[in-house]
Formats: sequence, structure tokens, C-alpha cells
Amino acid sequence: MSHLLVDVGSTFTKAALVDEGGGLLAGAAVPTTAGPGRDVLDGIVRVCRALGPGAPDPLADGPGSDRVLVCSSAGGGLRLAVVGYEREVTAEAGHRVGLSAGAKVVHVAAGRLTVAGVAALRAARPDVVLLVGGTDGGNAEVLVHNARRLARSRVGAPVVVAGNAEAREEVAAELAATGRRVRLTDNVLPRIGVVDPGPARRAIREVFLGHVIGGKGLSRGPRFAGLVRAATPDAVLAGVEVLAEVVGGDVLVVDVGGATTDVYSVLTPQGEDATLRKHVVATLWHARTVEGDLGMRWGAPGVLEAAAAEALPGTDDPALAAWVRQVHDDPGRLPLDAAEQAHDLTLATLAATVAARRHGRPGAPGEAPRPLRDVRLLLGSGGVLRHAGPGAAQQVLGAVAGDHGGGWRPPAAARTRVDAAYLLFAAGLLAPVRPELARAVAAQVADSVADSATV
Repeated sequence: MSHLLVDVGSTFTKAALVDEGGGLLAGAAVPTTAGPGRDVLDGIVRVCRALGPGAPDPLADGPGSDRVLVCSSAGGGLRLAVVGYEREVTAEAGHRVGLSAGAKVVHVAAGRLTVAGVAALRAARPDVVLLVGGTDGGNAEVLVHNARRLARSRVGAPVVVAGNAEAREEVAAELAATGRRVRLTDNVLPRIGVVDPGPARRAIREVFLGHVIGGKGLSRGPRFAGLVRAATPDAVLAGVEVLAEVVGGDVLVVDVGGATTDVYSVLTPQGEDATLRKHVVATLWHARTVEGDLGMRWGAPGVLEAAAAEALPGTDDPALAAWVRQVHDDPGRLPLDAAEQAHDLTLATLAATVAARRHGRPGAPGEAPRPLRDVRLLLGSGGVLRHAGPGAAQQVLGAVAGDHGGGWRPPAAARTRVDAAYLLFAAGLLAPVRPELARAVAAQVADSVADSATV
């Protein structure tokens, strides 16, 4: 029996067909069929046809089947706003949980919400609001106040409540009184210095599947929402977790996309890192950051601006600036000759380097950089790296690993690899339902690590 794994992205819909042993039978990609008057299911059907006659029919298997699993970031992915208590404590914890849940954090508010604060929250157009505040048994006044403000606001997004457990029912009553969609879960910060992201991550995922995917106008009926199991970044993070188990060590993934550049790390703290308790909000060892201003197409202008601010070389090249304008205006544009390929690789190098710096740097004043020096595998992902030659892709990853002046600690002796078959999302989709199969899929990414370069 074969299994069909599909990622519906903002630009392309990708699919992988794997057998019961985890072997890749076929892979394909087609443009995503999203937009006014279009239906993303059409793109899913097309990519399945491109895989060949052995692919399952995505419209024949009903919801609950593990033969067809879909993730999506179409329509801009998951936009999350975090409303917390003290920015340095609860709001920061919520912010980190949001990033690890595969969400793009578009707004963070700390303290009592005011009229202006609610207006700023509404202007951010979140898909989900994560309401946090206080440790269990601690101060609940701000949490209840913010719930009351949200209940009476014109912010229509569902609310996930992950604050002080003792105030949970009162908060839920305030929100339910005005018909808000509410999901209660465990506190993200049950005690000072302890972050428990799991319950909030699961709640955000369930709200995303239940309310957000179906509300983006991506498909005319409920079938697409029934097929989607996760936001794409959440699926990829789960795949990175499986890969780290297979590799038996720390993994860092840099995914350079058209609109954003995402960085994932799955670490096992060692030595001082394992016992360090200086930070009020503990480090999340399994984490993702999304850089909405860094991308190869939609986000190309932001790459040049951010790289110039970081004083990276090459940002003043007029030819590169012209290429950036072209791909931003025409996101489907692909390089046609060696010069354009060189510009695309330069853009990828700048995006990957800036994104890695932001992921690895301290999250707040007084904190240490993320402990990435012991990363065993540095993995590249994204179309620009998958379609580049091996030497070109290694050049991009080598720049990341050799970035010793960026205010973070790059890997000291990592193997580099490119997820050329784009299987991480597939491993992540399989992980909850077929964990052994997920490991077999992830092993294909890891199998040739021994043959890749050490940086």
C-alpha cells in the first residue's frame, strides 16, 4: 500500500508517494491553484496525476484515512497574535510557543489591553489569538481583564487560552458570553522558568484545522479542510524531530522559501546548557523561527534590506537589485541563464545567513545564544537549494556554518545536506499516525549524510 503526502504551499503544491517501507516511489510539484474563483483541490488532483497511476485518489479517501495526508501554508499560513502579562515573561513564552507551533507571530501585546492595544491587535489580522498570563496560582487580574477586552472587541479570531489555570473558567466565561470561539488548554508557563509548549501547540493546531483552513476561501467545499492535518511549518518541525532521532544528534534546518525563510532546530542540551536556569523563560529546545521579510520571491526586497543592515557583502550589486525587482514582480520567474542562477544563489545565501543569525541569537537581553555549536546535521531546504547543483547548495550552507561574526554560535563541525526530495514534511505528517514509517522516510534524508561535506 502506498501513502500520499501533499504540501499545499502558497506558490507550489508538492507531493510525495511512499511505500510501506518508507521508500520514495515518486515526487511531483505543480503550481498551487489558489486565488479568486480557484480551488486548491484542483492543484492537489493535478499533482497526484503527475505522480503516476500508483497514487491514491485524494478525493476518494475520506477524512481519517492515513493514506492521504495533507499540510498547507496556502493563503499566508497561520497568523498568530499573542496577548500576555509581562513582556519579559509570559508574552515572551507565548511568542516562543507560537513559533514552535508553526505559526507566524504577527503581533505581541503585553499588560492590560487598552483601546489602542485592541485596535493594533485587530490591525494585525490574526487567524488565532493566544491568550496567556500568569503562572498557575499567580496573578490573574490582567488575564481576566484581557479576556473581557477581547470578548467585547471586534477581533473575530478564535482564542486559545493558555494562562493561569486557576482563572481558566472565569476567562472562558467572559469570552463565551459574547459568542467567542474559545479553546482552553494548559498554562504555557506553569511555573517561573518552565515553558510547557506541548498543550498550547496542540490547541493552536486544532484551532487551525477546525476554524482557519476552512475560513480562508481556499476551497469551495469542506473536503479540503477535512484532508489537512497540519500547518506546513508544524509538519516540518515534526519531521525535523524525527530526523534528529534518526541521526542521533542535534539538527539545524534552513528552509529558504519564496515568501519566508524558516529555521528549525532540534537540540538535546548538554553540560551547562542542560542545567542552566538563569533565564526566566526557559529555552525551547525544539524551535522554529519564521522570517516574513526574507524570501526568494515575495520577500526578495526584504532580503536585500536586511542583509544590508547586517553589513553582509554583495548587497550593493545593481544587477542583484534588478533581479530582486524582477522576481518580486513575477514570483513564478525562474533563472534562465548562469547569471540569473548566480543572482538567485546570492539571494539564497543572504536570506539563509540572516535567518540563521536571527534564530541563533539570544532571544532577550541577558540570555545566551541558542546552543547550536554541537549541531550534527545542517540541512538545507527550499526550491532554490533543491534545484541547485550540489556544489552551489553547499556554498549556501557553508556560508551559514561559517558565519562567525553574526552574534550567534554556528555549528562547529556539522555535516551539510539538502532535502533534495522534499521529505521532511512527509515524515512530519506521518509521525502522529505511522511513527515507524515516519522514521523510515526521515532516514532517506539522513542516509547520505556521511557522503556530504563537513563544514
